[in-house]
Amino acid sequence: MTIQTESRSALRELIDLLEEVDQRWASEEWNLTSPQDIVGAHRNLMHLLEGALVGHFEADPRHPDFRRIVTPSRKYTGDNADAIYFDAAVSPDGEYRVQGEMAGAVYVSVTVEVGTEDGGLGTRTAGVLNNTEFDVSADGRFELKLGGEPASRNWLGLDEASRVTVRYYFEEEESVAADTSRVPSLRIEPVTPGAPTPAPTDASVARGIRRVAEFVRSRTLGMPPMANAPDLPAFVGLTPNEFPAPVTPGDFALSAFDAAYSMAPYFLGPDQALVVTGRWPDCVFANVCLWNRFQQTYDFATRQISLNRKQTVLEADGSFRIVLAHSDPGVSNWIDTEGAPLGLVFWRFMLPQGEIETPQAEVVNFADLAQA
Repeated sequence: MTIQTESRSALRELIDLLEEVDQRWASEEWNLTSPQDIVGAHRNLMHLLEGALVGHFEADPRHPDFRRIVTPSRKYTGDNADAIYFDAAVSPDGEYRVQGEMAGAVYVSVTVEVGTEDGGLGTRTAGVLNNTEFDVSADGRFELKLGGEPASRNWLGLDEASRVTVRYYFEEEESVAADTSRVPSLRIEPVTPGAPTPAPTDASVARGIRRVAEFVRSRTLGMPPMANAPDLPAFVGLTPNEFPAPVTPGDFALSAFDAAYSMAPYFLGPDQALVVTGRWPDCVFANVCLWNRFQQTYDFATRQISLNRKQTVLEADGSFRIVLAHSDPGVSNWIDTEGAPLGLVFWRFMLPQGEIETPQAEVVNFADLAQA
């Protein structure tokens, strides 16, 4: 006789969800029409499962710890070759101490996320504190307090908070996220230590499995196809090869208040390339990267699929000319599409000053690229 437990019921719910995700999300209902589309969906699903298990299956806001969100082999929800991300579960009633180091980053921020208690995507961003707003010692170390009584410096409130995200951005010759040994020192602990985490129970394991399921559901069935999504933020464009003006995202979930973004799809034939011209703005960090339709970066460990300002060769007048192409065109600033005819181009500008020039794109014949 099968022993019935709540954890078994939760596991069955997860299995049922995976079947529904396969039948509906990995299908024409989500505008996936080719075998390669389905392969990409299943790969993304595996990355989501890993992310859910790493970050949400066992997460105790009474004893939080920072875990790396994405890696070169675990990608989802818009990762970045020049960034390292961490997050931890917290309670709005908690008080925590965060100790960390800049580790060579040009920008570090701590962001409060709301609505992630059950593993979901989150409903909004409730607050942010970046390294221009907190004290950093001469050796690059910092200490912050989260929650509790407000303070004039080095403090961030946790009203309605369920999760805290820490972003590290680097502008270096090599993509930092590809180096898995590059891990900044970062620690979170309750100001007042409480009792040990209780031993696992049927109920706690079931809750963990359901958080995993909701993490997957919210990032698959819970996200309509981009072309069908209502109320897209202003920085998202749907016209291929045409970028919207970069803007700040407001309190859009999983975004940073102090950044400006621009995103649009590219579409290229087998013998075409996309030449993008513009100027990097005055800011503390800027880059452009390629995502697949599931908002996963292409392979930045063995390919050049993004460019930051330090990696970009500028024209004599200080502008840039960046080329998206399926193979090496033999010119500077090539971004490798991996041969994918359709993908997403995402621009990030952290702490921008003044107006940001909107990048302009032109489709050209690959054979004529050197002349373009």
